Amino acid sequence: MPRRTSKRRIDRLTDGVASSRGDTVVTEEPLEIRLDGRSLVITMRTPGDDFDLAAGFLVSEGVVTRHEQVRGIRYCAGATADQANTYNIVDVQLDPDVEVPEFTLERNFYATSSCGLCGKASLDAVRTTARWTVHDDEVAIDPDLLATYPDRLRSAQRVFDRTGGLHAAALFTAQGELVYLREDVGRHNAVDKLVGRALLDDRLPLRHTVLLVSGRASFELVQKAAMAGIPCLAAVSAPSSLAVDLAEETGMTLVGFLRGRSMNVYAGRHRVDSRQAAVGG
Repeated sequence: MPRRTSKRRIDRLTDGVASSRGDTVVTEEPLEIRLDGRSLVITMRTPGDDFDLAAGFLVSEGVVTRHEQVRGIRYCAGATADQANTYNIVDVQLDPDVEVPEFTLERNFYATSSCGLCGKASLDAVRTTARWTVHDDEVAIDPDLLATYPDRLRSAQRVFDRTGGLHAAALFTAQGELVYLREDVGRHNAVDKLVGRALLDDRLPLRHTVLLVSGRASFELVQKAAMAGIPCLAAVSAPSSLAVDLAEETGMTLVGFLRGRSMNVYAGRHRVDSRQAAVGG
């Protein structure tokens, strides 16, 4: 299988003095996701957890919501029978009863590693109808505990330590247990990998949890969290205006600039309360 990192020879300049050395960079390769043999999307990703990525993408698209709807996922070769398996094509076999939205297979789009929405035709198409609502999720989030999550995420990033070039997404329980962590060159891929793992483990919806992302909070990440039934999204950087709007619309708690004991709560302030967390857990 493709490696998550690659070695490159570089010239290092320090105070005007050049030296040649080896360096480790994160791998970025295309992944084609097929549905029952029909091409759906090509996304740029870091190899690894590809089955999780495919499953999570289908959750984000509103195609599947339960693990039994996915009958199998496999790697496959290219267009010709003698083409070697590059592990860059996965085929998802769905249960025959799954109704695939027509736009899904008609869109056949390309998504870059930096933007998971590049094939969306319009904002209305992005607002996929969520299977679950988070409005009634009464999880209590202790801000003191929440403040520890970025350091815990960073310490668990194995590939980032070698490359410095990966985004990460981590899922925590309200009590602070780290449930899943996934890394990828694309922040939306990291979230899809995490959600996909939860689907395949039959854990959706992800009620009473907090999703932490290493970068900014975009509209697409709020949408993906909502589709997975996650009531709280926290980011170490800034949210976008559409991210805030969608969080308010879906009833999600959105936290930005989570750095140390400082944070901005943009939506769902009622859940972030140390007193409530101490009582309700």
